[in-house]
Amino acid sequence: MAARSLTARVLLLATVWAVVALIVIAVVISELYRQGSERAFKELLRAQLYNVINSISVNDDAKLTGSPQLGDLSFSQPQTGWYWIVEPIGKFDSPALSSTSLGSGKLPVPGPKAIPFDDQYERFYTAEDSFENTVEVAETEVVLDLKGNTARFRVAGNRVDLETDIGAFTRSLYIALAIFGAGSIGVNALAILFGLKPLDRARRALEKIRAGESERLDGEFPREIQPLATEVNALIDSNRRIVERARMQVGNLAHSLKTPIAVLINEARVLEAPHGALVKNQAEAMQSQVQSYLNRARIAAQRESVLARTDVEPVIERLIRVMRRLNKDTGFSFSASPPGLVLAMEQQDVEETVGNLLENAARFAKRKVMVTARIAPPGTTGKDPARRQWITVTVEDDGPGLEPDQIREAMKRGRRLDESKPGTGLGLSIVSEIATEYQAVFELGRASSGGLEAKLVLPGVTKDVA
Repeated sequence: MAARSLTARVLLLATVWAVVALIVIAVVISELYRQGSERAFKELLRAQLYNVINSISVNDDAKLTGSPQLGDLSFSQPQTGWYWIVEPIGKFDSPALSSTSLGSGKLPVPGPKAIPFDDQYERFYTAEDSFENTVEVAETEVVLDLKGNTARFRVAGNRVDLETDIGAFTRSLYIALAIFGAGSIGVNALAILFGLKPLDRARRALEKIRAGESERLDGEFPREIQPLATEVNALIDSNRRIVERARMQVGNLAHSLKTPIAVLINEARVLEAPHGALVKNQAEAMQSQVQSYLNRARIAAQRESVLARTDVEPVIERLIRVMRRLNKDTGFSFSASPPGLVLAMEQQDVEETVGNLLENAARFAKRKVMVTARIAPPGTTGKDPARRQWITVTVEDDGPGLEPDQIREAMKRGRRLDESKPGTGLGLSIVSEIATEYQAVFELGRASSGGLEAKLVLPGVTKDVA
C-alpha cells in the first residue's frame, strides 16, 4: 500500500529521514559532550595537581611537608576515588604524603614506557585503586629544592562522577530529541497531508466523473496540478467529440443502408422461388451484418469514454416485465446485491446483451428463469485492471441445458440447435461480440437446476464517491 500511496511514501521517507537525522544528531552531540567533559575533567585534575604542588615543600629535616586544601570534601572522605599523593623518588628519603581519602589504600603507577610524559612532563592515565574505583590520574614529577630532592605528584578523580554526569546529560538529550522528533514528525505529517490535499480533491473530482456525476474536472488547483486538470478536461472533451462523431456516422450509415436493404427484401418477396428466397435470405443476412458492425463501431467509440453509465436494476427489471408479458407461463425472478450496481456500458448494449439471454432462457425454460447481479470476486477477470470493479450478471433457466460440445456449436453465429423453436441463431453471438468489445467475459455452462447458465462479467463502477 505504501508503494502505491504518494502520501504514505512521502510520510515514510520524511519519518525515516527525521529519525535517522535525530539519531545522528544525538550521537554527535553526546560524543562532543563526552569529549568536552573529558577535557574539563583533566583540566580540573591538572588544576588540583598544581595546587598540591604549591602546597608541598621540603623542611629543614629534608622531609616532605604541607597540607593541600583543595576545597573538595571528597579528598577527606575515605574510599571516594578522589586522592592526592606525593611520593619521594630517587635518593630522596622521606615518608610519602597522601589525602585522608586514600587511607591505607594503594594506587598503582605504570612505567614511563607504558604511558610516557608529554612535553610539559605530565601524563594522564586510568587506573583502579585498592577499593575497585576506576580513577583518572594526573601525574608529574617536580624537583623541590636546590639539593635535587624530587617527588612524584599525583591527583586522582573518580570516573564514576564523570560518567554519571555524561549519562545524565545523554538521557536528557535523548528525551529532549525524542520529544522534538515526535513533534517534528507530527508537524511534517500535517504539512504533507495539507500539501497533498489538492491531489485528494483531484481524485474525488475524477471519481465523480467516473461515476457519471460530473463531466469535467472542476475546482481550483495549485499551479503544479492545474496543467494536469487542464489536460484531463481536454481529454474528456476529446472523448466526447469522438463519441458524438461516431454516433453521427453510425446514424448516417444506418440511414443510408436501411432503405436499400429494405427495398431488396421487399423485391425478393415477389421474385419466384428459389431465386426470391435466396435474395431475401442474403439481404436479411446483410441487414444483420450491417447492424452488427454498426453496433461494434459504436461500442468501440463509446468504450474509450468515461461517461457511459447504466444502472443495473432499472434496466433488467424493465426487460423482465416485458418477458413476463410475452411468456405468461414462465416465472421470472431477479436479485441484485448490493443494490445500486452501475455498469460502465451504454444502456442499449446492456439491454441487447441481457435481453438476448432472457429471450433465449425463456424459449427453453420449463417453469422459471432466474437473473442475478453480483459484484465479481477479485481476479475473476484480468482484463482492464484500471476499472474499479466487475459485475457478474447470470441468467439461469430450468430447461434441458447444453452439453460442452453443444455450447461450442451454439456460440457460432447463425447456428440453431433446436429448429423447432423460433429464432435466428444470432442472439448468443451478438452477446459474445458485445462482451468482447467491452473486454468483458461471456460464458455458458450448466445451471444448478440442470438448465443453461449464461454468465456475463461486465465492467462496472460504484456510485459512492469518497
